[in-house]
Amino acid sequence: MASEIAPFFNDGRVKEVIDNKLYFDLFYRQFGISLPEILMYNHKYKFVTGDTLHELNDFEAFRALIEGLFEENPSVGSLFIKKTYSSSSGRYTYKLNREMVNNDPEMLRIIWSEVIGSEYLFQKTVIQHPDLDKLNPACLNTIRIDTFMNSDGTIDIISAFIKLSIGSHVDNTVFGGCGVGIDLQTGKMKKYGWSKLRVAGVKVLEEHPVTKTRFENHEIPFFREVKELVIKTAGLMPGLRLIGWDVGIGESGPVLIEGNSDYGINSNDMMYGGYMANPVFRKVLNEMN
Repeated sequence: MASEIAPFFNDGRVKEVIDNKLYFDLFYRQFGISLPEILMYNHKYKFVTGDTLHELNDFEAFRALIEGLFEENPSVGSLFIKKTYSSSSGRYTYKLNREMVNNDPEMLRIIWSEVIGSEYLFQKTVIQHPDLDKLNPACLNTIRIDTFMNSDGTIDIISAFIKLSIGSHVDNTVFGGCGVGIDLQTGKMKKYGWSKLRVAGVKVLEEHPVTKTRFENHEIPFFREVKELVIKTAGLMPGLRLIGWDVGIGESGPVLIEGNSDYGINSNDMMYGGYMANPVFRKVLNEMN
């Protein structure tokens, strides 16, 4: 049943706006939506920086291009590299620090061999707000917040939870992290977090295993702005009515990382405490029936 819900509300003819992360950036940036900055993208051996096309034939040319990218952007300490398509659940993502260009050629070769077989975005890494670093500084811990567009065009937020990694550069629970629900009214985290059943069994946590920061009542900075951001964004493409948004919290406010047109409703269900008791989700089901 869960796998049928999002496709029912999202028109396949416009899903490309969400599913292709390059198109996602090109479409939503025009409306002033805060997004990570793309410094480079590629299609196999062809790479684009700014308005310049580079055709790279070997690893050394790739290494030199990456080195030049860091030199042209001295304030950038790392790049977040993710697949233009199919990077859900944190798969096919890499974090490349400036020092790794010369000090870790093996990892750079792994990235090279991966990106030349597909399409990738090279983004400026979002610097996380210090209040979330207290929870987990290992990665950008994003908030999954889903929205529903009613038949009259108004937008409702269904629920929100924060994804926390445990040592990984990605926050997804598929890689052993956990999720913690957020109270929509107060912006404060709930008492318990849960890990993914199929990873290591469900673990009930009250604090982050590494930082020991307790979850209960930990306040998410800029949460009002997070809600305003997703409500605005959700109204810009009427053919997409049920979307799971991933939002990071930067030093000066929320940054929209991506949207998911076919997201894991089961995770929201668990972090909320049972979607059948959620009044907005009940409206979703009532319209389907």
